Amino acid sequence: MACLAPIGDELARVGVRLLAVLAVAGVAACSEPPQRPEPSVEPVSVGATAEGLTLDGKPWWPSGFDAPQLATNFAINFGCGAEVELDSYFGSLPKNALTRFNLFQAFAVDKTTGELNFTAVDAVFQAAERHRQAVLPVLSAQDGGCSDERFKQRQWYVEGWKQFRPVRGRAVMSYRDWVRTAVSRWHDSPVLAGWELVGEPEASECAGRDCTLRARTCPADAAQVLRRFFDEAGAIVRKLDPGRLIFSGFTGGGQCGTAGADYAFVAASPQVDVLDYHDYSKDPAVLPGDGHDGLAVRFQQARDLGKPLLLAEVGEEAGSCRSPQARRDDMAVKLTTVREAGAAGALFWAFVPDPRPDECTLDIGPRDPLWTLVAERITVGP
Repeated sequence: MACLAPIGDELARVGVRLLAVLAVAGVAACSEPPQRPEPSVEPVSVGATAEGLTLDGKPWWPSGFDAPQLATNFAINFGCGAEVELDSYFGSLPKNALTRFNLFQAFAVDKTTGELNFTAVDAVFQAAERHRQAVLPVLSAQDGGCSDERFKQRQWYVEGWKQFRPVRGRAVMSYRDWVRTAVSRWHDSPVLAGWELVGEPEASECAGRDCTLRARTCPADAAQVLRRFFDEAGAIVRKLDPGRLIFSGFTGGGQCGTAGADYAFVAASPQVDVLDYHDYSKDPAVLPGDGHDGLAVRFQQARDLGKPLLLAEVGEEAGSCRSPQARRDDMAVKLTTVREAGAAGALFWAFVPDPRPDECTLDIGPRDPLWTLVAERITVGP
């Protein structure tokens, strides 16, 4: 039987009568998931100032990896990418690193029963806690990848995020209810650095089913729509986890709703604490972009707002096209460039347990030279 929204507005509003209808139709409400085990590690405390991030009250310049597939467990969920040996990953990280990973609803739904199953995501937090490694979970993705596979358009940011559209084995509640569920379950993790609502949000509109870049248009009110979304969705996080940082997730390069001055308008939301930029540029010694949407502009906007800016994704291809060591050399220059310009930290896209050395990819494997660069560049203290 299917499993419908065990927590949230949709089911609560309809009430007992709908439950009876569901029972007749053969659709079950989800069973109550087990409680999360009590963590036993000393907590990390992550804060934000106009000058940058802090860790346990000291200035912190984090580096680390985007590891989107950490919660993949094919015995439970549909997953995304290969399974990761979690203790091996977190145990290999240098002290005071930061890992950003996908905490999409689909990773917490049992693909067989259609019910909530937090086992795979709990395992990520438990492994991070065993090694006292800070994590930054992303609650959804703009393109729907590794989740419901639906590109988020303007209307989703207006009302769609509050509405439930079932996807077998991937979605059992609305995004709004997923935010409430996820934050309620993991807000007390001692290694939680903050929350990211949506990775790379933009309020564009697609031409029919075609959501490729060329098929998208940008409505005039895109920035206002995104700002309301961050104000409202961020307020849910803030109520359930007061004091925890909320990261913007912005791509930063002129996407619909955050182009030019709109970046600062949306980022000025009181429910955004840390700004983001994703850098896949080729010249490591030069800040990417132009005078309208370039990284230098974003640094100035961040300074004006008094909020730090994290390079949450930094990537360059290697493998058949370029050696991992050559990439490391480039990334060493890039981290120097962006740190001197004002970056609050940098994470590399993307760790995978099964890199493809015979292809030209962004893969970063367990023995990639970037691991030593991460260890070299993390600093805590003055």
